[in-house]
Amino acid sequence: MAISAKLKASLSRTSWIRKMFEEGARLKKIHGAENVFDFSIGNPFLEPPETFHQTIKDLLDSKTPGQHAYMPNVGYADVRQSVAAYISKEQGIDLSADDIIMTCGAAGALNVIFKAILDPGSQVICPSPYFVEYGFYVSNHGGELKPVPSTPDFFPDIDAIEKEINSSTRAILINSPNNPTGQVYTKSHIDTLSELLRKKSAQFGEPIYLISDEPYRKIAFDNINIPGILSSYENSIVCTSYSKDLSIPGERIGHLAVHPNAQDRPELMQALAMANRILGFVNATALMQKTIGRMQGEHIDAGIYQKKRDLICNGLQLAGYTFTIPKGAFYLFPQTPIPDDVAFVSALQEANILAVPGSGFGAPGHFRLSFCVSDETIVRAMPGFERVMRPYQS
Repeated sequence: MAISAKLKASLSRTSWIRKMFEEGARLKKIHGAENVFDFSIGNPFLEPPETFHQTIKDLLDSKTPGQHAYMPNVGYADVRQSVAAYISKEQGIDLSADDIIMTCGAAGALNVIFKAILDPGSQVICPSPYFVEYGFYVSNHGGELKPVPSTPDFFPDIDAIEKEINSSTRAILINSPNNPTGQVYTKSHIDTLSELLRKKSAQFGEPIYLISDEPYRKIAFDNINIPGILSSYENSIVCTSYSKDLSIPGERIGHLAVHPNAQDRPELMQALAMANRILGFVNATALMQKTIGRMQGEHIDAGIYQKKRDLICNGLQLAGYTFTIPKGAFYLFPQTPIPDDVAFVSALQEANILAVPGSGFGAPGHFRLSFCVSDETIVRAMPGFERVMRPYQS
């Protein structure tokens, strides 16, 4: 066999998001890009702030010696201090540079974390629906992802999570604002989950980590508060990227932050630093680190995405679709009018509308729309959405 059996199996269940993205390219060649309405991929629509370009220019113009040399695997100390100062305010807890590791995006951070904490057969529990790549990230390091269905309005079902925790459980992975639902977990949810993990950690004699994947934290709507997990639970790790904050997904820059009072923290930090190195990330890129270090607190205008949310929600409500209004991120996760979400997404495709079946996120009977597109795309797609829904209405 030319490739590993494990990777071959992964290829057979590859991401629906990528499949639809490729289908979009095919349809655009046939019908013209302007006549294909692609809601399949969460590629930020906005350009980075002008300060991003200026910061890079200033750094390059400075010609500082050693600016492009090797660095500590965890990242530049001054950058980590800048990040720690900002995250301390955001999370409501005092962090230092020693609590931060700069990473190649949030995906890099998650792989570093799982490499550091998982043994073969270790379990990571995740509320469902969930970002499909989580399963691959956990499997990369010998673990098993255990999805647990959320409540009907997409909050974590903590009673259901408790039933799945066992002696092999190493972490609970949450994502808020959530991809694909746009739901934001409340402080009550975080606190209740934290108490559960304290109890279960004591029961099994090992820390069960609470890992929060937060790339959409800055894209929140209606002045909603995004609670910080670090102020609720000691054995917690936050990871994020600047892909959505600053609309720079191609730069692959992010970080992870560990609670300063995490159990066996020195050993954990050493393991995370080593994982960053041996996974081949080695460290986040020098230029992006220095750029991010100067731009803490800056982000794109989330109000632009809120207007797009309102535009697509209003149109789909009039067309008869049922959904929970997202409180953050840039996704909508409507119900399909038939159980077979793949068939319904195929019907949308006949109208040149590209969506992703909910099955790809562990939630059949739904489909995901990414509304980080132009207003024109949303408006021009509405007749197609209406036409596809019409046969299912009484």
